[in-house]
Amino acid sequence: MKKILLLVAIFATTLLSAQTGGYWVQEFKAKMNTGNDLTEAFDKIFKDSKFNKGAIVLSELTTGSQGMTHRIAWQFTIGTDMMEKDAISPDKWDAFFSKLTNYVEVWGPSYSGRLLGFQMGDHVKNATVHIWDVKIKDPTKFKAAHDVLLKELKDDFTGRDVGFGTYDIGRPNGATHWMYLSGKDGEDHLKLYDKLEKSAEFWKYIKDRGEVIDVKDFELKYLKIKQ
Repeated sequence: MKKILLLVAIFATTLLSAQTGGYWVQEFKAKMNTGNDLTEAFDKIFKDSKFNKGAIVLSELTTGSQGMTHRIAWQFTIGTDMMEKDAISPDKWDAFFSKLTNYVEVWGPSYSGRLLGFQMGDHVKNATVHIWDVKIKDPTKFKAAHDVLLKELKDDFTGRDVGFGTYDIGRPNGATHWMYLSGKDGEDHLKLYDKLEKSAEFWKYIKDRGEVIDVKDFELKYLKIKQ
């Protein structure tokens, strides 16, 4: 697993593209009562690290996770170095991966892809995220409808992470894309959904985005974000 994560760091700095966002995610099941140990290890290695158009996010999987408890997401701009090559010493990397391995009971699925549209929100205020894995028939049509909805209902999405992207490698359950929305908690999400479903703008979005097949959905909570 150490070699895989190191390859991801290299992968994030060598792809060529025009300012397209990319990501790589590793899910895992942590050993019981190691949650605090995970966040402490994360803080220790990334405390003084500086990122260039990128971030590393440690999250707890809370609902619909299919047996996994946590995930680490690497987010980067394709074609741009995520961090300086000597930003983290080899000794720190070794210590981090050693601790991480000790806290992991089972390594779960991993997957990667691109961000096709993403609005950054308040990660402290809105730390609960609802993610839908879907199959999108026409990504171009979907993005156009997505952008219109965010513009027309701007106030409802202010302060929230909102976006969608591709599953290019390791597609979970055959999903081609994902949709992403953050909020204060589960009840906050339900209130927003209830409001959206009563709006003409939402139903226009459903019509204009084209065929979308739901695969599964799940929730997570941000634990640590370094960017």
